[in-house]
Amino acid sequence: MPTPEDLANVAWHISTKSENGGGSCVEAGPLADGSGRVAVRHSHHPDGQVIVYTRAEWEAFTGGVKDGEFDFPSP
Repeated sequence: MPTPEDLANVAWHISTKSENGGGSCVEAGPLADGSGRVAVRHSHHPDGQVIVYTRAEWEAFTGGVKDGEFDFPSP
């Protein structure tokens, strides 16, 4: 679990692909501690739960997104 100090200087980013440039989506940003870890949170609940991924986990996920591994069919 990240500490408040871990999250204090995160430069949060929202995808330009989100609804209206800031809709219901996630925000992600690297921790400022130099570890390479990436924090992820819900944009509508910035004070809520934060999940922290290692650099390797983040790169595996974003690589899968780029390769279309998460292109699920529409309901």
